[in-house]
Amino acid sequence: MRSHSYDDVLSGPRKRKVPEVPADPGLVVEDPVSGYCGAVVKIEYGNVVLEDAKGRHRVFPLAPAAFLLEGKPVTLVPVKRKAGARQVSLSGSVRVQGLQARVARDSRIWVEGKHDAELVERVWGHDLRVEGVVVEPLDGVDVLAERIAEFGTGPGRRLGVLVDHLVPGSKESRLVAQVRDEQVLVTGHPYVDVWEAVRPAAVGIRAWPKIPHGTEWKAGICEALGWGETYEGWQRVLAGVRSFRDLETPLIGAVERLIDFVTEPAE
Repeated sequence: MRSHSYDDVLSGPRKRKVPEVPADPGLVVEDPVSGYCGAVVKIEYGNVVLEDAKGRHRVFPLAPAAFLLEGKPVTLVPVKRKAGARQVSLSGSVRVQGLQARVARDSRIWVEGKHDAELVERVWGHDLRVEGVVVEPLDGVDVLAERIAEFGTGPGRRLGVLVDHLVPGSKESRLVAQVRDEQVLVTGHPYVDVWEAVRPAAVGIRAWPKIPHGTEWKAGICEALGWGETYEGWQRVLAGVRSFRDLETPLIGAVERLIDFVTEPAE
């Protein structure tokens, strides 16, 4: 008795039509050959990128009847967009088609570290290139006053600063209170680290674990969740962010205010 492959649905005397399904981001399908199950991330160069529950990505060709959707063969096809339909960026703004990044402004946005910069770039990268705004890691808020003095602010040369754990009584709030320059705007969020500003559901957990005081927060998170080393944990977190909807409101509001501030016309 001959075993049947998924190619059989496309050939033979009893040919069956396999439905075509738009590869909308977030659609969960299975590769029947490897058993890999994941959500659609994007389509590029005739392939589809899938992401599994652990945040790992794999690339598969868009072949006919190549995937299972709820146990049934389907053919994934690129999403068709209506003519004239407006596309939006990951931040929710209208995407500028054929974008050529403008020359960088003298104004800058500073964030505390590399992870903050990568997260801002992931969600607001399109907007920042439209506006010509560069985001730079500050490497800790402790050096904020020195860096501002070195930068030299003025009309058309503003600084927007994003700070973690900006709550009353925190070390960060005390350092920020020393900033008196009207060309500098400091905003922030209440979370211990920018990881925590990502909604738990986006990374497949019910809530961020509580880490004992005195334990390095990221290391404690990775240990509690079994995510391995810090860099591996960050890969999971960043992969889980597909748009601004995966972020907590305080972070969204803080970044939007900074972009508005540094792009205001010089008086």
